[in-house]
Amino acid sequence: MPEAEQSIVQEFAFELALCAHLETSEQAVLGRQLGTQVHGRRVMDVVRIEPGPAFDERTAITPESIPSLAIESDVGPGTARYWKDAFDCHPDTAEQVIERAVDVGFFERERRNSRTYVRQTTRYPDWFDTVVGIENKPDLGRPGDLETQLLTDVALSLVDKIVLATESYVTGAHRNRIPPEVGIWRFDPETGDREILREADQLPVDEAGIEILDRSSARTEIRVASAGAIERARRRVAERAYGKGWRTYDLPDCEQMAPDDAGLPYCPWKGETVRPATECGPDCGGYCSGDAPSVDFDALRAQRSPWEPDPAGRKRRQSGLDSFL
Repeated sequence: MPEAEQSIVQEFAFELALCAHLETSEQAVLGRQLGTQVHGRRVMDVVRIEPGPAFDERTAITPESIPSLAIESDVGPGTARYWKDAFDCHPDTAEQVIERAVDVGFFERERRNSRTYVRQTTRYPDWFDTVVGIENKPDLGRPGDLETQLLTDVALSLVDKIVLATESYVTGAHRNRIPPEVGIWRFDPETGDREILREADQLPVDEAGIEILDRSSARTEIRVASAGAIERARRRVAERAYGKGWRTYDLPDCEQMAPDDAGLPYCPWKGETVRPATECGPDCGGYCSGDAPSVDFDALRAQRSPWEPDPAGRKRRQSGLDSFL
């Protein structure tokens, strides 16, 4: 296996092991590979969403992500509004958002004189508190763009706290290259032991931030992100984490596959957690065609985290609602 591909596989296994550990050790919502940017491109390895005071109200609505444009629209829980007056976007986009919001139970719609009106089934709650972004780098000997990534996260301050998780021994030289605001965890994916080497600082998430779009030895391209844009991006990340979770992989159609109690794709033939998308299939020497293992990821997530897979919902039955499907 090429060195670059081997590094990706190592980071994948490390990431899943860390998620499984955090899920059982803390009451929080976890998501993997989520965009944490406003204008540029930034994908955070793991995001931990700590429940806020109205978390139960959020779990009662839907187990899915609620579309950001539906939350930001002028549709409220009171009087239903004509849909074209409630959105500041292209009508085709608005129609797609409405359809999705209805499907997940956040909107309900009705017909009046051949026109569509929509309302929220419930007011959107203030359901999350601290947002922690975790960048995984098991081998600090191959840091890649780690320094730029962490500088971008600190300058933008979209998440409350940023943590670097590694399996490596952390030297003084390593610490000097890591922004002081960033916390450091040393995590052993085999034992599940996590040592907090440095606590993360609280970042100013309620202020405007500076987003680094490109950084080189000659110049750095930046763009200001307003406090409002950061607030919307934080809510988008939280919603994506709530609906998506972290078990976003498929188990392979191989009889060798033996997922562990947390649902991690463990392969006894290789003796390790594998990355099914790139390691499994007919090209693998241990491949044995068969049905994929039957694992209920939703049931695992519900058992091990505060996520609710089957809420009662807040949908109200309105007169005339059933006339429009």
